[in-house]
Amino acid sequence: MSASSSRPIVRIDAEGRSERSDLLPTEEPVEFRLAGVPIAVLMRTPGHDEDLARGFALTEGIILRPDELAEVRRLPGRDGEGRYELVPVDGLHIDPEQFRRNLYSTSSCGVCGKASIDAVRVAAPPPPDGPFIAADRLIGLMESMRAAQAGFKETGGLHAAAAFTPDGAPAGLREDVGRHNAMDKLVGFLAARGLPMGEMIVTVSGRVSFELVQKAAVAGFGLLAGVSAASSLAVDLADELGLTVAGFVRPGGFNLYTHPRRITG
Repeated sequence: MSASSSRPIVRIDAEGRSERSDLLPTEEPVEFRLAGVPIAVLMRTPGHDEDLARGFALTEGIILRPDELAEVRRLPGRDGEGRYELVPVDGLHIDPEQFRRNLYSTSSCGVCGKASIDAVRVAAPPPPDGPFIAADRLIGLMESMRAAQAGFKETGGLHAAAAFTPDGAPAGLREDVGRHNAMDKLVGFLAARGLPMGEMIVTVSGRVSFELVQKAAVAGFGLLAGVSAASSLAVDLADELGLTVAGFVRPGGFNLYTHPRRITG
């Protein structure tokens, strides 16, 4: 499946009404299973599903380290669907019922279907001391992410999550119709390659929500920056966990909500 799909539309603008086609971000279900038991159905943009599965398993606390997942195995499914089995390494038993969601998760909801808010607070490792980055360079990273968002340029409807080293080198970028899916795809990409997330800055294209802070902290990031606002619960969790959160990162400045010591200059 493609990340975009063409649909006929009626365009209304200053020149009147016209019929044309438009590219829309594709949204389709993906199912993850553990020991043959369905544990989650996510609405996502097809592509990089294995990265999504690995990142989801890590940021939801299904596995505690990337090397605990031996394989992401694709299963048969209908067109437009994806079904994947999460295969732990030999000797590691994970109870699927512990992670089974009550409802499917929509592309706009990262924690829907959780039995309680307490279940959302996946244990996160102690945050790293760094990374440290100059304020103007952080703004530059956001610009670099925006310039690399090919799917957004095509559809105007995909979120992005990107990772950079403190010197500004790109380490990875993933897009999805769901911002939490983009984060999981990025985490899965980095984890599969053994890249040190604790040494990187992660940027997101939208607001900084609770689930993005949770996922960033569990993955081991120390600094999360968004182009839009942070929610109150996201700030409270980041403050509790020791994560630096920046919002409204745009040319001219940004807001630092928590742990400002990682931003220099």
